[in-house]
Amino acid sequence: MDSFRHVTDFWDAGAEAACGEDALALLLYRSNLLGRDLRITNFGGGNTSCRRMERDPLTGESAEVMWIKGSGGDLGTLSRKGVAGLYTAKIRALKKNYQGKATEDALVPLLQYCLFDPNSAAPSIDTPLHGLLPFAHIDHLHPDAIIALAAARDGEAIVRELWGKQMGWIPWQRPGFDLAIQLEDCLEKNPDLIGIILGSHGLFTWGETSRACYYQSLAIIEKAALYLEEISRSKGPAFGGAALPVPGTATRRKQAAAIMPLLRGLCGGEKGSIAHFSDSPELLTFLASKDLERLAPMGTSCPDHFLRTKIRPLLLPLSPEDDLQDYPQLHAKLSPVFESYREDYAAYYQACRRPESPPMRDANPVVVLYPGIGQFTFARDKQTARVSAEFYQNAVNVMRGAETISAYTALPRQEAFDIEYWQLEEAKWQRMPPEKPLSRKVALITGGGGGIGSAIAKRLLDAGAQVVITDRYADRIEDVCQALNSENAIGFQADITKAEDLDALLAFTCLSFGGVDILVHSAGLALSRSLADTQESDWDLLQEVLVKAQFQLYRKAAAIMVKQGNGGNLIAIASKNGLVAGPDNVAYGTAKAAQQHMSRLLAAELARHGIRVNTVNPDGVITGSKIWQGAWAEGRAKTYGISVEELPDHYARRNLLGQKILPEDIAHAVYAILAILTKSTGLNLNVDGGISEAFVR
Repeated sequence: MDSFRHVTDFWDAGAEAACGEDALALLLYRSNLLGRDLRITNFGGGNTSCRRMERDPLTGESAEVMWIKGSGGDLGTLSRKGVAGLYTAKIRALKKNYQGKATEDALVPLLQYCLFDPNSAAPSIDTPLHGLLPFAHIDHLHPDAIIALAAARDGEAIVRELWGKQMGWIPWQRPGFDLAIQLEDCLEKNPDLIGIILGSHGLFTWGETSRACYYQSLAIIEKAALYLEEISRSKGPAFGGAALPVPGTATRRKQAAAIMPLLRGLCGGEKGSIAHFSDSPELLTFLASKDLERLAPMGTSCPDHFLRTKIRPLLLPLSPEDDLQDYPQLHAKLSPVFESYREDYAAYYQACRRPESPPMRDANPVVVLYPGIGQFTFARDKQTARVSAEFYQNAVNVMRGAETISAYTALPRQEAFDIEYWQLEEAKWQRMPPEKPLSRKVALITGGGGGIGSAIAKRLLDAGAQVVITDRYADRIEDVCQALNSENAIGFQADITKAEDLDALLAFTCLSFGGVDILVHSAGLALSRSLADTQESDWDLLQEVLVKAQFQLYRKAAAIMVKQGNGGNLIAIASKNGLVAGPDNVAYGTAKAAQQHMSRLLAAELARHGIRVNTVNPDGVITGSKIWQGAWAEGRAKTYGISVEELPDHYARRNLLGQKILPEDIAHAVYAILAILTKSTGLNLNVDGGISEAFVR
């Protein structure tokens, strides 16, 4: 097979052979390959299908069934459960019920009556587009190079120039049964077509085998990309050339980390949002260009793009050299810009709404562009924010290609609105699972490699938070992140007693997720020594890790939370030892008491910003704890006159409930403060099985 320069040929003959003659297995294989290349289609975009004869479970007769990616599925990760199987003849029979474009949405529920497999994924709106075509294998993709042609002012003429009568062209139309009929009609009038391009939308290709279909798609995309490459040589610089210099990577990332909490607060609304930062070379070419202010407000063309990015981005009135440290001045400058965006979006909704339109959704921007620095995207979680960024990257690629050809054309606003607020798209929104209690929250956990810290990380991640785990030891971070196995949980090695490490940690957290809403100071160590045996270095070490680090972390995190303007939570994992006097414990107990009182003081001070400050006091958490693996356990065992092995039972016997305290118990307490006790601050929440000496009231 010919080599390609602008797409990647992932097809493997061995993997194909492993699928055998199973058309459905080959469909999944082909789909996963196509979904690996973001130049071909984005997460959740595109559709693929195949047909094979199946035995009807009722009649026992053989019938042709079309297997197609289901609604909301993703090609790159498509599996059997994400595929819908429908009788091809029944899909075609829907034409008898078709009464024109005005009522075509009424046919969508009838797709359920076409299902061969009642346990199939929900059929997507693109199902009829595949069903009315006669081919065994079909791809519908959204390649950048093809959409650049489809969104160019003279796109149809260019398509004719490149492929002559081999390529069909259908002007923009919303997907639906009418578009399916147009595809069928286009092919019937031109039986020698190798594909059909949909204006502003994408590409349909087909083949007699899955492999042939795959290579037909790649060949057509490659030809379009080669054409764009060729004509770009005779044109000037992309997007009219540079209007401003682009700073180096370190400067860009520093500027981005500094402004992200403010942007997150301005566009997150009451629920908040998670951010993603992008600064690819292709984006920076656009963001530093002379055409930026002309093209950005035009918005995107492909429906799959703007459904993820909103109709247009917000362009910040900033330059790379602007000072971002004066928060009040910066807030005063940017706040009206965001308010104007929301007003414009509301006006767009009011001007385009129809009687049956769903209520207006969040009017805040999804994509925010900082000239010369990068792109920020905001969504309910990291994956959605990242995917939105990928979609806008594709939109920029499309604009670049279309402008190279002639001129970029976006969809008319009414057409865009009719897609964005389409009842069928609204149904997708309604099918989304409910958000978890800590969705849209960013949690930073110190000591995250330890037993208590890692248990807290897992509990908050399970509750929907995005989690940053920090620890002195890289191997511990790696182990925890591997165990959590989530894009929403990442690690950063830091020594929290060093100011430069703390600054780098918080900048990393802001750059990764947009800011910080929850700080859990779980890092710690313990020394069990008498007054005579306690050295000044012991005292200093405990004060540095437990007390000073908490002060520095709280000071820096609270400043970020104030910028975000949505409150926040500071939680110290202290100890029963801060409340109860005991022997051989002067340095540790004093440091824990300082942690507790610092929390009370800051609870009183930070409440006016909506920032809650609370403390969880464990006792005897031996299982999974790194503290109990060394001298501390030996020291406590010596104090109580028992062996180290006897410690768990000893601590269980001495509490009122007779319970062993586990790391998960501490994690549940942290979760309770965050998600249940939402009107409490200044708490000392004991998780010790009941130690009467530690009762604070």
